Amino acid sequence: MNKNHLLAAILITQLVTATFAQRPPLERPPSPQQTPPPRPQQAPKTDEDDVVRITTNLVQIDAIITDKNGKPVTDLKSDEVEILEDGKSQKITNFSYVVAEAPAVKTEVAKKTNADKNAPPIPPSRLKPEDVRRTIAVVVDDLSLSFESTYYVRSALKKFVDEQLAPGDLVAIIRTSGGMGALQQFTSDKRQLYAAIERVRWFASGRGGIGAFAPLTGAMPGVDDRGTDDPSIVHEDLDRFREDVLSVGTLGAIGYVVRGLRELPGRKSVLLVSDGFRLFDRNNLGRTQRVLQALRLLTDQANRASVTIYTMDARGLQTLGLTAADSTSGMRPDQVAQQLAERSSQFSESQDGLIVLAQQTGGLAIRNNNDLAGGIRKVLEDQRGYYLIGYRPDQSTFDLRTGRRVFHRLSLKVTRPGKFTVRMRNGFFGVTDEETRPSETPVQRMIGALVSPFGASGVHLQLTSLFTNDLKAGSVMRSLLHIDAKDLSFTEEADGWHKSTFDILAVTFGDNGVPIDQVSKTHTVRTRGETYKRVMRDGFVYGVMVPVKKPGAYQLRIALRDSESERIGSASQFVDVPDLKKNRLAVSSIVLNGLTPAEYARTNGTPGQPPNGNAVATPPNQTAPAASQSEGVDEGDAQASPAVRRFRQGMVMQYGYLIFNAQLNKTTNQPQLMAQIRLVRDGKVVFTGKDLPVTSANQADLKRLVAGGALQLGTELPPGEYILQIIVTDVLAKEKYRVSTQWSDFEIVK
Repeated sequence: MNKNHLLAAILITQLVTATFAQRPPLERPPSPQQTPPPRPQQAPKTDEDDVVRITTNLVQIDAIITDKNGKPVTDLKSDEVEILEDGKSQKITNFSYVVAEAPAVKTEVAKKTNADKNAPPIPPSRLKPEDVRRTIAVVVDDLSLSFESTYYVRSALKKFVDEQLAPGDLVAIIRTSGGMGALQQFTSDKRQLYAAIERVRWFASGRGGIGAFAPLTGAMPGVDDRGTDDPSIVHEDLDRFREDVLSVGTLGAIGYVVRGLRELPGRKSVLLVSDGFRLFDRNNLGRTQRVLQALRLLTDQANRASVTIYTMDARGLQTLGLTAADSTSGMRPDQVAQQLAERSSQFSESQDGLIVLAQQTGGLAIRNNNDLAGGIRKVLEDQRGYYLIGYRPDQSTFDLRTGRRVFHRLSLKVTRPGKFTVRMRNGFFGVTDEETRPSETPVQRMIGALVSPFGASGVHLQLTSLFTNDLKAGSVMRSLLHIDAKDLSFTEEADGWHKSTFDILAVTFGDNGVPIDQVSKTHTVRTRGETYKRVMRDGFVYGVMVPVKKPGAYQLRIALRDSESERIGSASQFVDVPDLKKNRLAVSSIVLNGLTPAEYARTNGTPGQPPNGNAVATPPNQTAPAASQSEGVDEGDAQASPAVRRFRQGMVMQYGYLIFNAQLNKTTNQPQLMAQIRLVRDGKVVFTGKDLPVTSANQADLKRLVAGGALQLGTELPPGEYILQIIVTDVLAKEKYRVSTQWSDFEIVK
């Protein structure tokens, strides 16, 4: 047995162990005519498609133009617009209208019946770069949100994920206090988005209080009843300084997101959900320069990355008069009026930052609206199309002496008769795109591959992360990284040896976006003879095990760099670890393995007899993957191993998993479980298996039941990526906790 199968055998033995019993007939997907045809692949976008560029030969920006009724204008000609740089008209050399191909946003959800209200969702398909239609980063400014706003923001985000997320949407929900792990959350998987929403909580150390405003307390800020100076003025200045610092932190966090979006395909959007920040202080015009400078830098970054920033005031429509929380005891009427005027002024000033940020990056500012979910929908609907307009800049624009310090302002005029509204980015610094891209070290390149939502493909990697729980070891996440050895550089040495050296960077992120474990190592592989041939043919597996100290959402991201060629590959996988202490139904990760029909029949033997005397077997009506093979038997297809999950048409795909916390019948002290499988492709169910009972006969640990089955893949099933979903129902559990599901992706090849 080669190392690939040995590791798989160890993993399966640890995850799926039980005694043998009779196996069921194989389940088979429908005939080819019942299977939807494969979706046609779309050609990837070229560099000339919807790209915003700033070079010495071309400045190209995007703009949205609407009529007086707010409807997009799509038929303008180049001679009907005028673009100006620093007030000087420029000759347009590039002009086109780009229709965004985002699908229509769902605004309603089909009503669920009592029978299916707890039904598990259909697993999402993994997005490829050519499948992405909209890339949306929802930045929750928890540095500013009040306790009250946080509640409404969480509700709006859940509604957005449930009702408005469309196929082709790549989304991240990022907190401004989240740190370096934030970009790992870009996904189309609703599980990850729900996990990110759960982390949106009130940040007590931020700028936000309990409510949108601090209540009146009966004391004038900075002036006592006799009109003399008060020491609280000093505290007010310190509070405003702290507010400025946190505002700059908010803009810096958005800039971090914008830089991460730069390499993603298509036109990108950032939605900032905030309680606002001040750009201007009517009483002290000089104190906000640091915020203005941070805003100008962010505008330049967004322009170069083709990112539009939308803003939303999470406070909604506010009553600026007296509220039940205010105390006016001992205050004169003029003092009450003064404090209410100050409240109104502060509210207006805090909205200025949101308005200007959206205006200068071509987005919309949504404010004074209590329907936050509707505001998100308005942002999505705004991305229907835009103009790309380019011109050749003057030499002085990128002057080496002054260009880096000069912010060149852009404006666009529509010369066609009528009233039009133009939204575009308002300018850029006199630095080319090439100059803003610093040379990267090998470590920086690996980190870039690590945080990208798409795996780097210089070295082909396949990552399989499996959650399981052991009575002694507790919860663990075991991962197998399959490495395609053909992508590595091997050097020949004496006596027929071949050597390859590569760097591994593996980071496990928790549900708060913070790394909880990381490994950075350099490995050297030496092999020769038949082993070398097998490694080059089948690849090899790198194992990672991470103990899980507490339940939650985790994501393992791994980047690998070949030392000689400097090619980089990366892969990631999301794992949701349930809280087993709550005694609710849960399912472990799924182990997949593939056999030919002949191997399957030989390995499973006859009913009631151990298969070949040495393979792991399962309870009645279930079949688990074999853990080993007999002497002289072909080791099987390494591509169909649990680490790779690439099965040929006609193969038997075996699956095994554990069921935790099944409720027991008070009379028989036995569980009553049903299990069903789904085969999903491109978000559509192509096969649904029978709902079969899960037996607990001969199993010692009823809190960790072993289950499994087998599915024969039709010879006419179209090649492509699929998902196997397991749905387990506990008949004895409460209705709310009766169903648990898990899924694993795999590929069918000819």
